[in-house]
Amino acid sequence: MRALPLVVAAGVLAGFASAAPAQAPAQGAVATVNGVPVPQAHMEYLLRQQMSRGAPDNPQTREMVREELINRELIVQEARRTGLADATEVRTQAELASRDAVVTAYVRERLRKQPISEAEIQQEYERVRAQMGDKEYRARHILTDSDEQAKALIAELEKGAPFEELATKHSMDPGSRQRGGDLEWNVPQVFDRAFAEAMVKLDKGRYTKEPVRTRFGFHVIRLDDVRVTRFAPLAEVRQRIQQQLTQSRIDEAVRELRAKAKVE
Repeated sequence: MRALPLVVAAGVLAGFASAAPAQAPAQGAVATVNGVPVPQAHMEYLLRQQMSRGAPDNPQTREMVREELINRELIVQEARRTGLADATEVRTQAELASRDAVVTAYVRERLRKQPISEAEIQQEYERVRAQMGDKEYRARHILTDSDEQAKALIAELEKGAPFEELATKHSMDPGSRQRGGDLEWNVPQVFDRAFAEAMVKLDKGRYTKEPVRTRFGFHVIRLDDVRVTRFAPLAEVRQRIQQQLTQSRIDEAVRELRAKAKVE
């Protein structure tokens, strides 16, 4: 039976290398390597990892995991024999790996006690949907660093100069400049408030007659088109929303801990 590919990630091996020789648990060891038992708990842990990646729980998989653990134990013993297991870097990696395991366990337990509910997911979906609004806008702009320059460009537009050419030549926005100032389809909320308020007041094909000032500079804005927003159904974005809410739950836990801690 072919063993699993030998895992040589520093954090994993460091965790095995820095620990004292494992003692067989009550249910027994899965193997003994040079008199050192390989605990059944290690077997079950790696087996769960493999199953989470799609591997079946069958005798073949268990044998591959067992062979992997034997290979690791051989390397750990050799690392101890040569003194590598006592190297500062290895011990540091082992300590960090141990802390990562504790952090993961804490987060998992916190989420088990306070799981993300379907109601929370639905509420967040509706909140974002309301925030996005029911319309998308396609606009162009020319960004300048002064009111005077923006007014001069508006004067050129009044004379018939093509908006796209002026944007390509004069705009300070590197993201849209080479597209003739095109900002593509977006909802107003992604823009600076002053920019969005000016944009939504325009009729299609019209541009602002006065410069619009934002924290980025002075804008000349043209509205090219408007359409009804297509908002993805909940089924398509449910996982993403759950991930965001989960991260918020973890951030909340960290804030609580920091509020009670003395950090210097």
